[in-house]
Amino acid sequence: MKKLVLPLSLMVPVLFFSQSRKKDTATTKVTDIEEVVFQKKATGRTNDVTNVKISAKEAKAVASISGGIEGLIKTLPSVNSNTELSSQYMVRGGNYDENLIYINDIEIYRPFLIRNSQQEGMSIINPDMVSAVNFSAGGFEAKYGDKMSSALNIYYREPEKFEVSGEASLIGGRLTTGLASKNKKFTALFSGRYRNTNLVLNTLNEDTDFNPTYWDFQSYLNYHISDKFSMSFIGYYSKNDYEMFPKQKDVTFGTLQQPINVFIGYLGKENDQYKNMMGTFSMNYKPSDKWRLTLDSFAYQNREKEYYTIHSNYKLQTFDAITGDPVTSFDVGGQIDHARNDLFVKTYGTQFRARFSPNVNTDIEVGFKFEKENLKDLTNEWKLVDSTGYSLPRPIVDPRTGGTGDLKLAYYIAGANNIEPTRLSAYAQYSQKFYWGASKVFVNAGARVANWSFNKETIFSPRVQFAIKPDWETDMLFKLSGGIYYQAPFYKEIKDLEGNFNSNIKSQRSIQLILANDYEFHMYDRPFKLTTELYYKKMDNLIPYYMDNVRIRYSGQNNATGYAYGIDTRLFGEFVPGVDSWLSASYARVYENIDGRGNIPRPTDQRFRFAMFYQDYMPSFPSMRVNLTLIYAMGLPNGAPVFTDPYQYQTTLPAYKRVDIGLSKVFIDPKDKKKRYGFWGNFQELTLGVQVFNAFNINNTVANQWITDYNTNYMYPVPVRLTGRFFNVKLEFKL
Repeated sequence: MKKLVLPLSLMVPVLFFSQSRKKDTATTKVTDIEEVVFQKKATGRTNDVTNVKISAKEAKAVASISGGIEGLIKTLPSVNSNTELSSQYMVRGGNYDENLIYINDIEIYRPFLIRNSQQEGMSIINPDMVSAVNFSAGGFEAKYGDKMSSALNIYYREPEKFEVSGEASLIGGRLTTGLASKNKKFTALFSGRYRNTNLVLNTLNEDTDFNPTYWDFQSYLNYHISDKFSMSFIGYYSKNDYEMFPKQKDVTFGTLQQPINVFIGYLGKENDQYKNMMGTFSMNYKPSDKWRLTLDSFAYQNREKEYYTIHSNYKLQTFDAITGDPVTSFDVGGQIDHARNDLFVKTYGTQFRARFSPNVNTDIEVGFKFEKENLKDLTNEWKLVDSTGYSLPRPIVDPRTGGTGDLKLAYYIAGANNIEPTRLSAYAQYSQKFYWGASKVFVNAGARVANWSFNKETIFSPRVQFAIKPDWETDMLFKLSGGIYYQAPFYKEIKDLEGNFNSNIKSQRSIQLILANDYEFHMYDRPFKLTTELYYKKMDNLIPYYMDNVRIRYSGQNNATGYAYGIDTRLFGEFVPGVDSWLSASYARVYENIDGRGNIPRPTDQRFRFAMFYQDYMPSFPSMRVNLTLIYAMGLPNGAPVFTDPYQYQTTLPAYKRVDIGLSKVFIDPKDKKKRYGFWGNFQELTLGVQVFNAFNINNTVANQWITDYNTNYMYPVPVRLTGRFFNVKLEFKL
């Protein structure tokens, strides 16, 4: 076999620069092209050099309340989250809304009105149905859509035979059934899940009655008409019901020199409902090894209701620093929080994708997408704040006569919006692997264009990726990626703080540059990989926003600029022989400049973060296994209360510290070929586990509740705590 080496000037017109061999006979002439391989092959083909693959098996094993896939993603260095109750995450200074999520290359949506992480329930991603997970933290290729932070692409699997698997635990369960015809032309996968987190929420440091129930059903059907033509369908339905009856809460905060206590009593309740439905139908045609054509049709519907009326009375007081006795209270007051919010979102459309591969080292991809959107939004939300009955809502004009001023609400958001815009987008990209001398090189270049009829804006997004693997004794891979990435506006971005849709809103823009290095080596005769990434983002047309727990409230105006930079490192490998673990560390900053007033940290300013996912087993008893996730993240800027000046509120939340542990005993392992009889002979897998959530019982803070002291007009940030330690028992099986 002879290596083909060409000078740089000849590389552009040549379609492949790889090893080749030619064999001549009297009747045939055969040319074989060997693929230039950078990484190990895996399912879920992608040319994206920024991609990180997540193991579906490890995602099922990880101890996580929010979801297995997202639970693992949150241990990556570029990802941040300060709540275990939500599957949402922030990537490199971006917020929850800046992440793309795909299932089988079709974009999906999350609920929009979720305000509290307790309301969220389950992620749409079902670990039982997953075959491959590809995640990019930025600089991703042109075929992915218009958002500024990350792209997550999930591929569902096809069962090879009849199977039944499930899980039962103290907080819910799931049941999955797989079918396959004898000739494997038809496969079907059905899965249902149920969850009730009442036991977990009872570990909160408050007296509240919760009744959260979440359930969903998913199906994935495939029919292979021939080797060239196949059809598939994905169906999804979920229903989340969240009821909350708060009673009272007693919180102590402040400093050691001046501890402050607030006692809050409640009346009223909250009742929220979220219904999501999705259906996708895909046709795949592969006329030859060089061509692959896909036509997808999709429809998504989301019906959300957020109803609450909660009256709270509070008492603020401080304590003597020496004796600890309470002293004169700062203030006594109360407030009423009220909302009757309804949202109906319907999106349907079609997309066509084509890939032409003239050889194993070249891909040319194009795509076109049409979407029709229907948004109906009814908002009626307000807050009334009162301090001792006279200070804030209705000030006394003249105490001698008792005359009062106008009743003023802390805020009032009302709107009735109904729009039916159309969104068009298209992309084209070219990928090439070749040899540059003895070094392996990969280039991906492409661009996408999109138009939205609501704001009559057209955006153009060029993107490029470059990777080189030098012919060194040390196994190194260098990567460079970047381009222009837009945050195409949708429901949240176009809605201003008064409740109206702003048709003049423009897409936020981010110019990104990422420089990365992969260093693969062996230590203790086991493989390891150290990944280091440096990135910089320059952003403009930004829409300032407020963080209200896990809801993003946008100002509805493109009146800010910003920038972000950071470094991510991840050590991945077999710390224990046969199982993968990793350590992650990152330092990141993100700033914004609103109306030219100067740079301040954005509410997602991450700073330092360390995370670990570790797996182990007992060498003498390999059926006894353990996995551990550890996260330490410096506190996020709390931002400002809604409708206040963010330049006057630059406090940060406490650091987020959490350890979750999963312990399991594998009674039946599919790798064990031991013959079993009777009842136990029906099982392929059987595992009993104990999960310890928040093992060290750390009181983390997800947000602040702002309470005003009338005497000083100072707004005190009262911490909103997260869950405490909880022991969960989990049984998993597969027939």
